[in-house]
Amino acid sequence: MSEESAEEPAQGRRVFLNHLDSYCGRSIGEYLSTCVVGASLESIEDEEEEEEDNSAAEVSSRLKEGVYQIVGTLSKPQSTKPSFAEEIYAVSSREELLSHLLECEIVLYNITEDTNQIEEAMWAASALHMEIEHFTRQKLFILISTIMSWAKSKPPDPEDPEVAFTDEDYRRRKAHPNFTDHINAEKLILKLGKTSKRKFSTYIVASGHQYGAGEGVLHYFFKRGWLSETPAIPIFGDGNNFIPTIHILDLAAVLQNVADHRPKSHYILAVDASIHTLQELVKCISKNVGSGRTEKIPTEDALLSKDLTQMHLDMLLVNLRMESGLVKESFNIKWVAQEGLVENIEQIVKEYKQSRGLLSLKIFVHGPPGVGKSTIAEQLCKHYKLHHIKSKDVISEAIANLEEIVAPKELATDNVGEEGEGDDGEEEEQGENVEEAQELLDAVKENMEQNAGQLDDEYVTKFMKDKLKSMPCRNQGYVLDGFPETYEQANDLFNFESEDEQGAKSKIPKYDTLITPEFVISLTASDEFLINRIINLPESIVAGTHYTQDQFLKALNVFRELNTDDKTVLNYFDEIEIHPQFIDVDKLEDPENRFIVKEIIKEIGEPRNYGLTDEEKEELERQAAEECLVKEAQEKAEQERKEAEERAERMANWEEWNKHLEEVKRQEQELLEAQSVPLRNYLMRNVMPMLMQGINECCRIRPDDPVDFLS
Repeated sequence: MSEESAEEPAQGRRVFLNHLDSYCGRSIGEYLSTCVVGASLESIEDEEEEEEDNSAAEVSSRLKEGVYQIVGTLSKPQSTKPSFAEEIYAVSSREELLSHLLECEIVLYNITEDTNQIEEAMWAASALHMEIEHFTRQKLFILISTIMSWAKSKPPDPEDPEVAFTDEDYRRRKAHPNFTDHINAEKLILKLGKTSKRKFSTYIVASGHQYGAGEGVLHYFFKRGWLSETPAIPIFGDGNNFIPTIHILDLAAVLQNVADHRPKSHYILAVDASIHTLQELVKCISKNVGSGRTEKIPTEDALLSKDLTQMHLDMLLVNLRMESGLVKESFNIKWVAQEGLVENIEQIVKEYKQSRGLLSLKIFVHGPPGVGKSTIAEQLCKHYKLHHIKSKDVISEAIANLEEIVAPKELATDNVGEEGEGDDGEEEEQGENVEEAQELLDAVKENMEQNAGQLDDEYVTKFMKDKLKSMPCRNQGYVLDGFPETYEQANDLFNFESEDEQGAKSKIPKYDTLITPEFVISLTASDEFLINRIINLPESIVAGTHYTQDQFLKALNVFRELNTDDKTVLNYFDEIEIHPQFIDVDKLEDPENRFIVKEIIKEIGEPRNYGLTDEEKEELERQAAEECLVKEAQEKAEQERKEAEERAERMANWEEWNKHLEEVKRQEQELLEAQSVPLRNYLMRNVMPMLMQGINECCRIRPDDPVDFLS
């Protein structure tokens, strides 16, 4: 089977893989980085026995010495280096990339995700082929392609459509029109590997549609189901097309086997054993991640979604039955999901949530009436993208659902026989569900009539428990608004459906972690504060609520009574070691609850949901731009105000200074005049008469030098 015997001792082999930060590259790279070179040559049973016999230290030492050393490139330069990668190449030229490829014994090129990598893969194989003369040992080039290069192939047996394609049929394959570049790359790389197989050997691994971990092309359906933003997950077309699939880690195991075994067949189909249609896959995903509902839509409407590309749609509409004899019979693979996605859906969903960090967040908000529970709950739901659970809404929704289930019963007789083929088991189960719904609906309506429109705790608890167990609440989580109110309600709501005697005797209540809150927020405030807050509410808000004076005081008294007993709802959470966070609303003086919500968010931590959608990002950017404009306008207005004030101040100071200057001048003038009076008098009395006499004499005599004459 193998072209090259493994005579050399196992050593770490350098493996190049493009785009290590992509879905496929990350999963394959991480898997291979833990694989011992040549490990798949051993039988699975021998390998398991060896792992049991060896100590943990020996196994760890072996892993470090003989594992594949992963190097490669990134699809996004800003991406961080994966922890499993030995080295990341930030290549600036083809010559630099070739020098790195020559250092590697095995070159893997994945073209299933980015079509731009096809041309680079063809160049890399050609460039390596030109360097064959300089190779001192065999180099292996593996192209990870897609079964879409088979999409338009004629059936192997036209008379029997259930006959599947196998690896041996690869010469008759015909690609989808949008995947001709893929098949051209396959043909070129197979051709290059025939020149000198001892020095340069090439393989094509045609992968089924990959799933598992963070999901590949099927992520569209997982995300639609998990977000629960639409009542049903779409199925494109009739959904009867068969889709070959493979778990991403099983694909990595196939690549490991190719690297170890070097099989004679150079074209390998990498598909699992499943034969599922698109409809079966989507229904399974919807049932285990979403509402369980699906709807068929025309294929042309699929491209209206921003989350789907033409490439994705082509892949989802492929119709192929395939099986790989080589993978099944000749390779040693510890399958993760050999029977396919449907049979392993629980494990696949768990991987999906863990890989994408999608964890439910469950919060209970407790507090007296008028403290702001609903407002704060709404803000928390908006921030964390959770479901706001109010008992009144849940009861209304539950009754509406019961009426919807019962309603078709009256019309069913008119439509009997329209569909000749049906599942008798499903019809019988549906009939039983209708009968149960009718009984429950009658009991609920009767109970409400007897209690003046109110419903007993028994029914409220049932409806609330069903709501908390619904897929949306299990996926994203919820914020419970004010319910449960008592210890008994909490115990009935969160305990297991059936407790054994040992659990009943235990001091700590046995609670269902699937629906029990992780965080309990208790808002506290004095009666005086609450009454003043309600009094100051606008009449439009108070109208139609229980915030009227009599009703509010009654509700407040009931709350105080329920929360002063020995067993309160908060005591229940203390007993199961979910300790409440108390927030005194009275002290914060925060009418808009900004500080309260901020404090709660600080306690809970970061969201565990998908990031912002494109629309939400645009809205945030728009709000940020508006806030920036408002801030700039405010700053400009403030600057202008300050400048105007400074100008006015300068003018006032100037006028004041001028007035002061005039006053100083006047005072100086008066002082000079006052000081000059004695001198004037002296001159008039003693000097002026003599001076006048001298001047008169000077005029009479007319001397040559009058000044000398007067002196």
